[in-house]
Amino acid sequence: MEVIMKSKLRIMLVSTFVLALFVVMQSFIVLQEKPKEWKVPTKYQKMENPTKGDADLKVGKMLYNKNCKSCHGNKGLGDGPKAKKLDTFPGNFSKDLKGQADGSIFYKSLFGRDEMPNYEKDIPDENDMWNIINYMRTFEK
Repeated sequence: MEVIMKSKLRIMLVSTFVLALFVVMQSFIVLQEKPKEWKVPTKYQKMENPTKGDADLKVGKMLYNKNCKSCHGNKGLGDGPKAKKLDTFPGNFSKDLKGQADGSIFYKSLFGRDEMPNYEKDIPDENDMWNIINYMRTFEK
């Protein structure tokens, strides 16, 4: 009888610990703000992607891995190792890119704001930025 009581107590303690851990993890997710609306100048909203049919996805992937993956994650889900340290959720590209013009994504990716860095100096070649955007578009599928 005593063995059964100890086993039940252990199960209750483990269950309580797991539940507490789950609540703590959820609170970290809730603490991150959703990004505020991002105003993109009309010039960029209407900008056409010059590399669309000529995309170099290998270059895009390499540059994404170097510059974006740490926050946005391997598949653009916003789950990179640095994402948890941000005040604002970095976004889920599988959902957030849909309906956005390539030029708007170009503007946001190049110029950044708040916790999103500016990449004008790190990625000065516009074709490289377009290749990153083309690679990011593969996350939508």
